[in-house]
Amino acid sequence: MRQSNGYIIFYAAVLTVVCGGLLAFASQSLKPLQDANVELERKQNILATVIELKDGDDINAIYAARVKESVIDASGNVKEGVKAADVDVVKEYKKNPTERLLPVYEFRNESDPSKVDNVVLPIYGFGLWNDIWGFVAFKSDLNTIQGVKFQHKGETPGLGARIESEEVQERFKGKSVFDGDVLNSVVMQKGEGNDYSNDPHKVDGMSGATLTAKGVNNMLLDYLTCYKGYLKKNQQNVSLNTNL
Repeated sequence: MRQSNGYIIFYAAVLTVVCGGLLAFASQSLKPLQDANVELERKQNILATVIELKDGDDINAIYAARVKESVIDASGNVKEGVKAADVDVVKEYKKNPTERLLPVYEFRNESDPSKVDNVVLPIYGFGLWNDIWGFVAFKSDLNTIQGVKFQHKGETPGLGARIESEEVQERFKGKSVFDGDVLNSVVMQKGEGNDYSNDPHKVDGMSGATLTAKGVNNMLLDYLTCYKGYLKKNQQNVSLNTNL
């Protein structure tokens, strides 16, 4: 039996409302699990810059035992009452650098929790096509890089997307960001296949991905400049404690 146009429109409207309601319900029901997975990935990426994680490691337990979170301003002062996990780095990136909230993750010594082995800092920027982000970890001198973790949204596979590869990220280990009081950062060079092992501020580039490399360089310099007050202040504290 042929139905009227009004019936068809009514049926389609009801179906749309029902399906929309089911999708909304599913989305809300799954949100806690999705949020938990996002939080787990954040912790895993932070830990991956300082230790080698193995299959089966309890990320939440390791993080709770070894990492102390805080949030600072551009002068290196701690912002009381603000949790690092609540800071949206994407929103902060859009602010004037002097107004950003800056999370800090201190990785504590396993046998002596009062001792800081590493400090991990989040970074954010723009590559060739879209956003890039990650974490940079420092040794206790707050100058030497312990490790980095880069990620991207839309860089070219096989070219700029290589910033996620262990091969590229390994190049940053052991490099220095300061030369005395001057922040030189670490700069990925143009071209690939060159040896920069004797230069503390340069790493080999990525063939065919010069603009992505520039994005990484800008990201590092931008955020290390934001964290400079914190790094220099605590470098002094490390030096004083060493001389005691």
